[in-house]
Amino acid sequence: MTTSASVPAIAIESVTKRFGSVTAVENVSLEIHPGEVLALLGPNGAGKTTLLDMVLGFAEPNSGSIRTSGDLPKRAASNGHVGAVLQDGGLLEDLSVAETVKMVAACHYWNAPVSDVMQRAGVADFATRKVKKCSGGQKQRLRFALALLTDPQLLILDEPTAGLDASARREFWDTMHAEAARGRTIVFATHYLREADDYADRVVLMSQGHVIADGSVDDMTAGLQRKLSAQWISDSDPHRWATAAGLSPEQFEYDAKLQRIRITAADTDRIAEQLLAANLIRHLNIVQPGIEEAFFYLTEEPTSQEVVS
Repeated sequence: MTTSASVPAIAIESVTKRFGSVTAVENVSLEIHPGEVLALLGPNGAGKTTLLDMVLGFAEPNSGSIRTSGDLPKRAASNGHVGAVLQDGGLLEDLSVAETVKMVAACHYWNAPVSDVMQRAGVADFATRKVKKCSGGQKQRLRFALALLTDPQLLILDEPTAGLDASARREFWDTMHAEAARGRTIVFATHYLREADDYADRVVLMSQGHVIADGSVDDMTAGLQRKLSAQWISDSDPHRWATAAGLSPEQFEYDAKLQRIRITAADTDRIAEQLLAANLIRHLNIVQPGIEEAFFYLTEEPTSQEVVS
């Protein structure tokens, strides 16, 4: 597998896609670099699947341009530079796993050794099993094996672990880690926010057909307010202290029964330092918001534009 670091793995420029009067993707621009692991997040109807369909060459944008490894999406896919693991479909139930891989390999102009691909994808141990007898996780591993046959530079995963149990998801992502370590570019759409937090170098958040955030999880959570809680151990009035500290009633809460204060603010470290220095609290706890809080915060404002997924 070879790629040039100077050529983006995916270059999306001012892309818009409409279905009749419905706008699925509007004026989206993204550049994804070789070797990145990027998570595409968004609520239902955000436009994630439509965008990936265009990257794979399944659909054409109404305006704008898309290039994968410097080439048109359809040509890149036909040349084996792009592999995809989609949610469902594409498997013949009466074939065995090995027969499926060999049959698809025969359809390519060039393919990596079938035995190597099956080993890397983790399907060698159940190669003789009929597809209809495979579990959901095993079928996803089979789809992954098919995606690896041409040793693609870019892997597109659309909800790759939907319907899998926690163990199967963990095994699947262990395999993805190994592929990322090989320098492969991986772009995945997911509803599991923890997957984006755990496995992505970069997160792109879509809503209503637009990209509304692009960066690391730390970037997206940096401006969110933290939650501080502690036991109030002073005889002084906590509400009077909060007023003097400039905290609004929305930011400060005191539970007299439990003698605990709760503060919501962006600068909780500074506030905690003041409280501890004045010996006003003990049993301090500060919670940093994660990707889930960022997701709901950034997508909570609806727009009037109708979109599809």
